[in-house]
Amino acid sequence: MDHTYSDIAKMIDHSLLNPALTDRELELGCRVGVEYDVASVCILPYYLRQCAEILKGSSVKASTTIGFPHGGHTTAIKVAEARQALADGGQELDVVVNVSKVLSGDWEYVRSELAAVIELTHDRGQKVKVIFENCYLSDEQKIRLCEICGQLGADWVKTSTGYGTGGATIEDLKLMRRHSPAHVQVKAAGGIRDLDKLLEVRTLGVTRIGATRTVGILQECKRRLGT
Repeated sequence: MDHTYSDIAKMIDHSLLNPALTDRELELGCRVGVEYDVASVCILPYYLRQCAEILKGSSVKASTTIGFPHGGHTTAIKVAEARQALADGGQELDVVVNVSKVLSGDWEYVRSELAAVIELTHDRGQKVKVIFENCYLSDEQKIRLCEICGQLGADWVKTSTGYGTGGATIEDLKLMRRHSPAHVQVKAAGGIRDLDKLLEVRTLGVTRIGATRTVGILQECKRRLGT
C-alpha cells in the first residue's frame, strides 16, 4: 500500500447536504467526521456554527456551501453567504459558479463573482473550492473555468454539487488537473462511493472527494490496512 489511513481519511469531505437531514442527523454526522478524522465536514449552512463547535479541538475542518446547489444567486447574496459562513466558523467554502453565466459566455461576470468570494475568504485566512457542475458544461468551458480559478488563486476546483444530472468522471478529473496550475487542487464530487473509486481518482491527482458513504469507505480502508 502506498498510503496510510490518514492519507485516505484526509481526502474526504464528509457531505451532510441532503435537505432532509434533521438536526440530530447533522449532529451525528459531525461526530462521525471527528471519529474518522476526515478532512472536513461539509454541512448545510444553517448548522455550520454548531458544526464548528463540535469539530473544535479536532483536525477536521468545518465547511459549507455558497450559492448551492444551482449557482444562480446574485453575487451580493453569495458574498453575504460567505461572510456569514466565515462568521460561523467556516474554514472551507464550496461555491457554485453561476452556470447560466458560464453557458452565456459572460466570463467577466463569472470572474468578478468568484473574485469577490475568494478575496473575502482568503482575507479571513480560509479556503475556497469552486464547483463547476460539469454535467452542464463543454470541455472548453471547463478549461476556461480552470484558467480563471488558477488566476484568482482558488484553492480547489470541484467537479459537481452531487445534485446535478451527473457527478465526477475520470475524463473531467484528468482535464481539470491538466488545465489547473499546481497551486490549485482538484476535488471530485458525486459518484465516489467506495474505496476503490477513491483510490482510482487519487492516482489522477485528486486531493479531495465529497462523500456520503464515508464510514463504509474508511472501514474498508482500515480492513485492508489491517488497522
